[in-house]
Amino acid sequence: MKRFVLSAALVLAGLVTYAQTWSVDKAHAKLGFEVTHLMLSDVEGNFKTFDATINSAKDDFSDAVVELTADVNSIDTGNERRDSDLKSEKFFDAAKYPTLTFKSTSFRKVEGKKYRMEGNLTMHGVTKPVVLDVTLNGIGKNQRTQKPMAGFKITGMLKRSDFGVGTIPVAVVSDEVNIRANAEFIQN
Repeated sequence: MKRFVLSAALVLAGLVTYAQTWSVDKAHAKLGFEVTHLMLSDVEGNFKTFDATINSAKDDFSDAVVELTADVNSIDTGNERRDSDLKSEKFFDAAKYPTLTFKSTSFRKVEGKKYRMEGNLTMHGVTKPVVLDVTLNGIGKNQRTQKPMAGFKITGMLKRSDFGVGTIPVAVVSDEVNIRANAEFIQN
């Protein structure tokens, strides 16, 4: 019995040691969104302050766990008045809900460099499952540090009404919010 416990402990220790943590390179990353205004034009925005990590034991990231946090007060649409409106209680209510978070529950390879990521998004005090499409753009080495790097493109769609963000009619601002993130990650 002691051998079994020791063997199991060694296997678990090996798995934990083998898992690699990757941190977002904030200088080469963007977390953005897009909505349709008056059913006429698309308006883009992003969160200027965010952090993300990937933990994966497999070289192809097929077992990855992705975690993200974003500061709602860092929202930027290129228009101060609109940004203030989005931070207000009419939309995100940043004073009450200053952070949005995401943690993946599944990251599976679909084909080639395409993945499907499922996880829980918490925004405006509401947690809901979301599904995102991920493309592994490539893997390389940082020329300065020689550390491994990986680039990803992430896309998806969610409904703001699912999270209670904004009661403005969909004829003014679409309920559908397109999510777009591009990020380089560096292995720690």
